[in-house]
Amino acid sequence: MKYTTKLLLAAVAAATMFAVTPAFADLKMGVAAEPYAPFTSKDASGKWVGWEVDFMDALCAEIKEKCAIEEVAWDGIIPALQAKKFDMIMSSMSITPKRAETINFSDMYYNSAAVIIGPKGDDKDFSPEHLSGKTVGVQIATTHAAYIAKYYAPKGAVVKTYATQDEANADLAAGRLDYVMADGVALDAFLTSEQGGCCEQKGAVPIDVEVLGPGVGFGIRKEDTDLLAKVNAGIKALAANGTFDKITATWKLDGKVVTPAK
Repeated sequence: MKYTTKLLLAAVAAATMFAVTPAFADLKMGVAAEPYAPFTSKDASGKWVGWEVDFMDALCAEIKEKCAIEEVAWDGIIPALQAKKFDMIMSSMSITPKRAETINFSDMYYNSAAVIIGPKGDDKDFSPEHLSGKTVGVQIATTHAAYIAKYYAPKGAVVKTYATQDEANADLAAGRLDYVMADGVALDAFLTSEQGGCCEQKGAVPIDVEVLGPGVGFGIRKEDTDLLAKVNAGIKALAANGTFDKITATWKLDGKVVTPAK
């Protein structure tokens, strides 16, 4: 009788331990399939590399999980998360109130300015009034598309959406667009390429947190509250131990991205 009682107590204790500290083995990170350098892209061997990839590796080591990348189309990335195709979105997704109605977000892990680029020249005016009648390219289902729709379309700008940022950039280089709006760090990679030699940054748009959000976070299903807490603790730890600074320096993004305070 005593032996049975001990076994029962041990089982209860074990169940309690696992309830308090759930194991999240083999986490899958949903990443948009197209390149988004310097955050996520593939090298010549087909391996995913970038600032976010290095951050993912550091975070997974910190929270003691083995992680893998699952490629998905950007415009279907939230439905794919909800369908449990993967566990978290890691694809430079801005935290916005509209998205937060559907999914939870981790704490911010980076932020950078949204900018408008166009052909090189003396004309640096990128105000909504000045872009009336001009065609502006944006990637579909992004905060940049929402920003252009809110501030530029009502003033007469023609908005053209693309499935990927690369397609918008290519049309700008080919003269089929007048301007493009996107993340400034991602557009730097285009502007410093041979194809991007046509163009220049016109400037950073005024901040609207309601549209652009306070920064980028992991997208996590509403019900996965334990995972959310675990990830937030990992982000906090990496900020405190200087890992963000090391990764940012490796990718030469000092002063271009804002990361969590120590």
